[in-house]
Amino acid sequence: MANAILYRMELPNYTCGYGTAARDLLRDKGFEIEEHILKTRQETDDFKDKHNVATTPLIFIDGVKIGGFTDLKKHIKAQKPKQKRFWKR
Repeated sequence: MANAILYRMELPNYTCGYGTAARDLLRDKGFEIEEHILKTRQETDDFKDKHNVATTPLIFIDGVKIGGFTDLKKHIKAQKPKQKRFWKR
């Protein structure tokens, strides 16, 4: 089973929907998640500066930086084995 590290923003008056969507998608796909919640604007801004990203969430899978929620969806789709298609007659 793959391990994921998720950094997401949850401020007192705002919860990032992409962060919770990333968490839910990782859970649905059976990942073990190490979740880090950014609880203040300063903590979030410092994190984004440190990792050179413009937005959160930020996801790492098995130590590899995946990116945000959209990148996560692409990554999971690319990992899915392709099914053979047979023509039906």
